[in-house]
This record gives sequence, structure tokens and C-alpha cells, in this order.
Amino acid sequence: MTEASTAHTMSELQKQWAKARLGSQALGQPPAEIPTTTTMPEFNEADEDKEMAGPSPGGFPFDDDSSSASSVSSTGTVIPSPGRALFARPQGFASRSMDPIPWTTYFERELFLKEEAGPDSGSRTSNKNKPASITYHAYLTSPVGKGPLFVTHHGAGSSGLSFAVLSSEIRKRLPNAGILSLDARGHGSTTVTAASSVPGEGDVTTGQAPPTPLDLSLSTLATDLFTVIQLTRTAMHWPELPPIILVGHSLGGAVVTELAKSYRLGPSLLGYAVLDVVEGCAMDALQSMQTYLSTRPQGFATLKDGIDWHVRSRTIRNSTSARTSVPGLLAPVEELQRPELQQLPRGVAGTEGTAKPWRWKTDLAATQPFWEDWFVGLSKKFLEARGGKMLLLAGTDRLDTELTIGQMQGKYALQVFPEAGHFIHEDLPEKTAIALVDFHRRNDRSQLVLPPKVSDLLAQGKKV
Repeated sequence: MTEASTAHTMSELQKQWAKARLGSQALGQPPAEIPTTTTMPEFNEADEDKEMAGPSPGGFPFDDDSSSASSVSSTGTVIPSPGRALFARPQGFASRSMDPIPWTTYFERELFLKEEAGPDSGSRTSNKNKPASITYHAYLTSPVGKGPLFVTHHGAGSSGLSFAVLSSEIRKRLPNAGILSLDARGHGSTTVTAASSVPGEGDVTTGQAPPTPLDLSLSTLATDLFTVIQLTRTAMHWPELPPIILVGHSLGGAVVTELAKSYRLGPSLLGYAVLDVVEGCAMDALQSMQTYLSTRPQGFATLKDGIDWHVRSRTIRNSTSARTSVPGLLAPVEELQRPELQQLPRGVAGTEGTAKPWRWKTDLAATQPFWEDWFVGLSKKFLEARGGKMLLLAGTDRLDTELTIGQMQGKYALQVFPEAGHFIHEDLPEKTAIALVDFHRRNDRSQLVLPPKVSDLLAQGKKV
């Protein structure tokens, strides 16, 4: 800007000030100040935060208990999603309705896959008893054409519906993808039927065999997952397995890692993703698991009460996910096969009897003998198994030493969602779907363009 233009600009500003001064004096108002620069709107950090975050979801106070405070210090591994503020609150709480959402909203069909379990794959039985039979229950949306199949495994105490909302978000971004989500044995609607015992044994008063503990060892659960995939292929008449991405949350992460390491899926396996579980953190958390279970409600008066508790306690931070997945966790007492629940006293209002008839389908406390088996050696197996690898966490403080070194060496992809709780895929189904679809695209072998073979070039008369 030249000196002449600068002087002209200052002159115009002075004229404006003089007019404003004369006008204000005529009206009896205090004189205006000389404008020296363009006036900028005042920045208010509180208003900015309010504008970014919006109102508290569902009227609940936002108290982040997901280790996000420690996560933000590791900026090298925190990958915020595009177009979303790093600390924006999870969505999905707009509606306060707690009505259950049916599984048909998200899946094409449900499957009941029956297998006569052998001695190695059934529930624990004595040598005198016949092997038990198991009927696997799973939800399926079939892949289209050569689309991939995302095979999901839930955590302890959860069910296949845990991935329902996520499945819808995946298909929005990858319409030809399929999703197979099973209920593990002892969970959801999967049933294990114990065979009759040898005559003369069992309860002397009823003549019935005593209940046998369910085998929930890691090797058994991994075999179950492989069996469900094969039975689904047979039931759906697929000529071959589609490209598979294994996805496991918590315990499910250990299960998919075990299956991936066994290489039983062969070249069909593109990769596996583990959601919010690492060996060190999981082993530490087991120390307080019984305390948590003792403080958790033993039952609910209605199914809606169960959904509401999951949202209010922030166990699941997305009400749409809670309305979809919680119905798979609870059932009326009379429908459950757990002996201790069948013997509950008939109570009155306010007691733990029939006043709260909706009970947990899975007795998590009874699974304690398997807890250590699930997670010991998980980090090493995760890094050594074949296929693409991705780890999604709710906080970088969950990383143990082995995984931290592996991440620095580029052995797997890592994404951190500090605004989520333990149920990442339910709290943030959209962001989890974006991560999984991108993971598939990076490992999709059908997109690889291989150079021509030398023999083919020679056959075409080309010089090599």
C-alpha cells in the first residue's frame, strides 16, 4: 500500500469518526472511539465448546471415564476422524425412547446352526456321558458378489447384537459387504444341550444329572467361531468362503486372534481387528471384575429398565445401540435354564424375586475359571498371526509394552477413540465402521494389480 493510499484511508476513518462524534453529541450519547482496525468478534471459549459439542446427550452430564485424558498426551497415535472434533460427544442420544429395536432392522436373517459336538468341541462332560450337542445362533447379512464378509465375535456377557448398529454403518460405506455375527456358547440364543447321563447317576431325588460346567476355554471358542463360519457356508450354499475380516471385541478380540493364528481359514482371511483389549490391561481389569459384578443389578423389572440402566450408567453411551443390543443380554427368569434362577423365591414389589424378572442370560461370575486363559499371551499372538492387523482402543494408556514396540515398528494399524467407552463399536458405530472399511480396502487383494509373467510376455513375442 502506498503512502498516498494510506493517508487517504486514514482520512476517511477520521471523517467517519468526526461524523459519529457529532451525531452522538447531538443525541446526548458518549463520543465514539476512533476506529483504528477492523473490529473482530470477541472469542468466547465456552461458547465455542458449546457450539462444537452441542447439548449434553440425552440430558446426561458428560463425565468421561474412558481414559481419554491420558490418551490425548500421545498425539502420535491419536487419529481423530475427519470432520469431527476430537472431543465431540458421541451421538445417538437424541431420542429418550427406551423401546427395544428388533434385530430385523439391521440383519437379513438369523441362523440356527446345529452341530453334534464331539468330545473336543462340546461342553465338559465326563467320559460316562454322551457328548452334548450345540445349536449355534448367528445373525447374517450375506455379501453381494465378491464382497467381503465381516465375521464378528462379542465380548463376555454380550451377544451378536452388539454389532448390529455397526453392521448397518459398514454397509452404508461398503454396500456389497456381508456381516456374520454369532452368539458365543453360553451367550445370546446359542444353546448347549447336555446328553442324558448313565442310568443310576445324578440327583437321587430327581433322577436328573447334575449340571455340567460349560467349556468356555479360548481354544473351544475359537473352534466354535470357525465351525459357525463353515456351517454358514454350507447353509447358504456358498461355493467358497468369501474374503473374511475377523472383528472381535474384548474377549472376542482374543478369540479372533486365536483363530487367525491357527491359519484354519487359509487364504480367505484378509485380516483381523481387535477392539479395546490388550493383554496387560485385561489382566489388570480381571482383579476387580468380581467387585464390578457384585455392584451390578441382578435383574430388572422390565426390559426397558435394563436398557435405561445401560445408558444411564454409561456402560453403553449410544442409546440406539443399547436399545438394539441389550435385548440380547436379558430374558425372563422362566426362559432361562440356569438352575439358581429357577429356584428364586416369589417376591413382592421391591424384592429381588419376581419383581425383577428380567435376568442376565450369561452368568459372568461362573466364567471366572477361564478369565486368565482368555488373555495370557494375547499381545504376542496378535503380533505373530498372519494377515492384516488393526487395534482400536478407547485410550493409549491401554497399550502394553509389547504392543507399543510393535506399533512403533509398524506391525499393525492403531486407531484411538478417546471419546468412547469400552464398547467402542456401540458407542461410536459410524467411526468404527469407517476404520473397518478403510482397513478392508488396504488389505483387499482383489485390488492388487500384478505385473505380467515373463513367460506370457515371451509368448506374445515381446522382448524382456
